[in-house]
Amino acid sequence: MQDRSTSRRAFTLGTFGAAVMAAGAGAQTAPVKLVLGTATPGGGFPLFGAAVQASVAEADAGLAIETINTRGSTENVPLLEAGRIDLGLVTGEVAYEAMAGIGRPAAAVKVAAAMYPTSGMFIARGDTPVAAIRDLVGKRVVFGARGSGLVVLARYVLDGLGLDPDRDFDPVYLDRAGDGPAMVLDGAAQALWGGGIGWPGFEAVAKGPKAARFIVPDAQEIDRIVAKHAFLKRLAMPAGAYPGIAAALPSVGSWSVILARGNLDEALAYRFAKALHAAERGLATRLAQARETRAENTFAAAPRPDMIHPGVARYLSEAGLLR
Repeated sequence: MQDRSTSRRAFTLGTFGAAVMAAGAGAQTAPVKLVLGTATPGGGFPLFGAAVQASVAEADAGLAIETINTRGSTENVPLLEAGRIDLGLVTGEVAYEAMAGIGRPAAAVKVAAAMYPTSGMFIARGDTPVAAIRDLVGKRVVFGARGSGLVVLARYVLDGLGLDPDRDFDPVYLDRAGDGPAMVLDGAAQALWGGGIGWPGFEAVAKGPKAARFIVPDAQEIDRIVAKHAFLKRLAMPAGAYPGIAAALPSVGSWSVILARGNLDEALAYRFAKALHAAERGLATRLAQARETRAENTFAAAPRPDMIHPGVARYLSEAGLLR
């Protein structure tokens, strides 16, 4: 018969071994974390980031997306370069400048996914006499949060018309995107610049007590803008996107994208792309504008195919989407 000391020692060793195995299993199943930089509260990027976080968690329980608020597109690029975030939400204009090295050295960042197209425009109260962009010259206009890519889009659009936000308007730049709508609603500003479907600033003004008026470049102005800045695209806000839009509203803009730091592990970028696009249906359910976050749209959003992250390109190739 086995004595008590032998039994006790066997039990102890067995318990220790089980604990080690449990710890090892726990380590193997611990979620891999990716940090995603969004923008200031009150804008569209934090909403999109939250939808990505929830949808990816459903598709891949071992991959956790941690979202952090930043100052927006113009801060997300240097944060990616510094390795302080893994992924960042960036408007098309800022992404294009960063990857092409316009006004700065080319950034070591790559496209991880398309987000959605953003057509830029102004919104004003419905009782304002303002009907065209030129009517806003000299007026107090909220252009958005200081670090927002929407501000960069505004500069390109207005430059195409020979206008400058700082010279030709009384501009307001915010610390928080969510502070802009109230300034229009209470008459402290004539208009608010913004863009895209489901943008909270447009939602707030359009559903206000005075209704809303959307102000876009006319056909000739659109021609002038894209002639000067060919990377901008002719886009339209669909009918019914907001109260007050009865028919499609033509304007210009670009695709916002999810950028990845250039040295993000290829296997991890592949895993993120696979989870994100496996979750496309849930993403679209959570956020209307995320209906455009589809694998096939990555090519429309990337300035060039070589600007797509290699891990994402491998996923697209396996999905039969690589051109």
